Amino acid sequence: MIEEVILNHLSAALDVPVYMEMPEDCDDSFVVIEKTGSTSVNRITSATFAIQSYGPTLYEAATLNESVKTAMEAMIERNDISRVGLNSDYNYTDTAMKQYRYQAVFVVVYY
Repeated sequence: MIEEVILNHLSAALDVPVYMEMPEDCDDSFVVIEKTGSTSVNRITSATFAIQSYGPTLYEAATLNESVKTAMEAMIERNDISRVGLNSDYNYTDTAMKQYRYQAVFVVVYY
């Protein structure tokens, strides 16, 4: 399952906790990954992921976002990943919960 591959990869590459859903007890900095869609053509599958980087300040959320982008780009070294493309990244501060966050959207092509 590609969600597990990305979860394990980011957990090993980053110095902050990585979750598949928003935790009840949040650390100052953490990452949440969310698969937003997928497709398959001729047995080649791709999935779109929104990866949210949370931090106690906007600067720390932005810095964590840069670390996420670097870690995601390194996934191309895996044999089961054929492409990792950054679609977009942006400030995505959660004004309702008053939490700083950035979001990076990736398309991952995998076997």
